Amino acid sequence: MNILLFGITKDIIGSSSLSMPVSNTLGVESPKTVGELKEYLGNTYPDLQKLSSLAIAVNNNYADDATVLNTYDEVALIPPVSGG
Repeated sequence: MNILLFGITKDIIGSSSLSMPVSNTLGVESPKTVGELKEYLGNTYPDLQKLSSLAIAVNNNYADDATVLNTYDEVALIPPVSGG
């Protein structure tokens, strides 16, 4: 699974993308849903939890926490945006 990062999420994680296998590695269960992915990323990168909102898109479509993730999905973390 390829995770694309934008705005402040890119700054927090320190990269414009992350690659995450969906299969088990080293006995760690990989996230199976968007909700599990958000929890995993929030635990791994605690500053993500400080964001007022965080939208997730899977394969170019906004996704809710129940959306199931697959091996070849492209996931985008879309932080809050302000304009003027």
